Amino acid sequence: MERRIQLKSNFFQLQTLPEYFVYHYKVTIEPQVPPAKNRRIYEVWEEDSIEILNGILPIYDGRGSLYSVVDLPFQGQECTFTITYFEMDEFPQYRYLMQQGNPVASEFTMTLERLDMVDMSLLTGYLHGEIQEMPKQPMHVLDTLLRHNASLSYKTVGRCFYTPETSVSLTDGAVLWTGFHQSLHACRGRLLLNLDVSATPFYQPGSLLQIVEKILGFTIKQNTQLTEKEIAKLEKQLVGCKLVLVHRGAIQRKYRIHSFTLTNGQSTLFPRNEDSKLISVADYFAANYAPLQFPGLPCVVVGNPQRPGYMPIEVCDLLPGQRHLKRLSERQTSEMIKFTTQQPQVRKSKIDAGLDVIQDAQDPYMQTFGVGLEREMLVIPAKVLPSPVLSYHPASKEPEISPWQGTWNLKDKMVTQGVTLASWAIVVFASPKDYNLKVVQDFVRMLVETTEECGIFVPAKNPPVVYQDPRSDVEQTFQQGYMKAGNTFNQRPQLLFCILPSTNIQVYSEIKRVSDTVIGVVSQCIQGKNVLHPKRQYCANVALKMNAKLGGMNGYLSNQELALIYEKPTLVIGADLVHTNNVYIAALVCNMDAQCARYSASLRHQSTGLEILDLKEMMMDQLRKFYQQTKEKPQSIIFYRNNCPDNERDLVFRKELEMLHQACAEIEQSYHPSITFILVQQRHHAKFFPTRQQDCDKFGNVFPGTVIDSDITKQHALEFYLCSHPGLQGTSRPTHYQVMHDDNKLSLDKIENLTYRLCFLYCKATRSVSIVPPLYYAYLICQRARFHLQGDSLQGVHPILEQGMYFI
Repeated sequence: MERRIQLKSNFFQLQTLPEYFVYHYKVTIEPQVPPAKNRRIYEVWEEDSIEILNGILPIYDGRGSLYSVVDLPFQGQECTFTITYFEMDEFPQYRYLMQQGNPVASEFTMTLERLDMVDMSLLTGYLHGEIQEMPKQPMHVLDTLLRHNASLSYKTVGRCFYTPETSVSLTDGAVLWTGFHQSLHACRGRLLLNLDVSATPFYQPGSLLQIVEKILGFTIKQNTQLTEKEIAKLEKQLVGCKLVLVHRGAIQRKYRIHSFTLTNGQSTLFPRNEDSKLISVADYFAANYAPLQFPGLPCVVVGNPQRPGYMPIEVCDLLPGQRHLKRLSERQTSEMIKFTTQQPQVRKSKIDAGLDVIQDAQDPYMQTFGVGLEREMLVIPAKVLPSPVLSYHPASKEPEISPWQGTWNLKDKMVTQGVTLASWAIVVFASPKDYNLKVVQDFVRMLVETTEECGIFVPAKNPPVVYQDPRSDVEQTFQQGYMKAGNTFNQRPQLLFCILPSTNIQVYSEIKRVSDTVIGVVSQCIQGKNVLHPKRQYCANVALKMNAKLGGMNGYLSNQELALIYEKPTLVIGADLVHTNNVYIAALVCNMDAQCARYSASLRHQSTGLEILDLKEMMMDQLRKFYQQTKEKPQSIIFYRNNCPDNERDLVFRKELEMLHQACAEIEQSYHPSITFILVQQRHHAKFFPTRQQDCDKFGNVFPGTVIDSDITKQHALEFYLCSHPGLQGTSRPTHYQVMHDDNKLSLDKIENLTYRLCFLYCKATRSVSIVPPLYYAYLICQRARFHLQGDSLQGVHPILEQGMYFI
């Protein structure tokens, strides 16, 4: 039976709300600049207008709206102000340089235009259920109010505020800034502020020379010269970054890195003026400033590519506050995860402390608008669902098990339906010196023994072993392994088992492209370290993957556990969309049995810029496959849609539901299955903290099966948060599910239980997972499809693999 508990959540209630009208002004700043600079210009205007404002405290959103409790004292419909903006205000750390010359100033105009006043009482009406549609303007007023002070004091990125005060260095010249995410939510009868810790990488500010040393991993000496490969590495990391020159006194302007020269400072030439001869950068600096200390280094190319400027690395400083938007290296990602992983109580303490940093209890703007904020986290009711009973082969010593805290193991269990592996080969992407034949054969022997203990029959116990250099042609290597397996066992190979010496993504991606789209054979990759030090538990996990890929069934839930699926033919669908390099890939994954153990997938490459899945053809394809497998048309469809953008949620839902109906009608005009459409979101900042020791695991996280479906859910929505997985590290992240449409007329309890139980059926794990498996598989197949891209075109999956779960 489910248990009722109480949790703390990182939401803080707004205690009082304004009921009056608020003055609204349109703000236009010319010339146009980004919001961050808008705010700095606004600050200058506010300081210059102290006498005009006379104690009035307006709030500004950094874009086009300003709000005030009192009408601003200017005549007419609009008023324009001229603002003198000094660059030194933007870079206080370079003030000493700017004082050596005339401060550089820019002029901006800021125009305020009166708009219609905002009725704040509409928000109270919405929260009390008197208005059905949320009033956006009053919400924007409060959101601007809650963000106003922090936006002026901290680096703003989306809904997050960051500060370098507690930054941590990463490798390759990056630093991790910490901060807080803040968002305002209209929930059941109240407004809540969601506050969470956040972190994002920035470039290390200061000396470009020092950053170059960190990226390259060695100390620059006076005679150091860089290779083309090293210069390419610098360009990959630094192109697009902003810098200033520190060798000539007053800073005149900022520059953006366009590239680096392949020649050094002594060999990089430019015309001294239009009529003179060419001069090297090193000679120019020696004549006009001082000799270069590192003339062997390349120069930074800045400015217009048609008329570039060449700057020595040693006279450049990277400006502070620049986000690191390039893809992080594996090492940087690992470091970032290490630094940001926080146990629940540590995270909770930081959030509590962050409230005082971001939302000062004595904030004069909050007091002016008459808004109060609760200083303690919201305490909310929750429930913990019981674990389902998992079933394995009836001949197992332990054919049924109820997992404890979301985990179990394969001891004394055999898979429900094991395949027969009769033809396969081992492909080692290394030399026999690295992994000698005996070591590989010993691993294969343990793998075969463990696989057969799991109920998978392997008559081909001695597969041929092929060695190949990882830099060689993968397609040719696979053809060789494929032919050896076929000739050895006199039948079409089922599997090519690949041993890789490292996590080289280029080799791995090519293996998957060739196996999935060219040869049409299942591939299984493992790292070589697991061959050198084999373990039975690891081999058992690999066996689960192999069985699922080859068409077997690992475990299942009985008809009592999945009554909703068993009582009538039901299609459980996971849909996802990813984009990479301006290519959008859509995936649809559907169950092919009542046990929700076997799935089939459809892939599409669709137009860029569209967050709406092109569902119709994929859905028709899956309906036909389901009928071929079961000889029945699904009467019920449960559709899980992953990570839909909030601002496009309603549009995506309407369009995709329409396409589902169209696909069914295309199959048969009178075919109208019941559809339940559920949006799934993992990109949110809701966190939950147990209030009692008995309600948390050993790390302090909530138990798997914890559900929250009240208090912090939206006013008129059918939604819930589910933490379905055990917390492995840090604070568990629940998944948010919102039921947008429900022809099946399911209660929220039934949807919650079904969703939680499905999370135990992820075929390659012996633990429950954080999202329903069809969505997990849709994500995996989208990631796999990246390897199938050839330019902008997507190679089709080989027909032999189309029906199976090759993507596991």
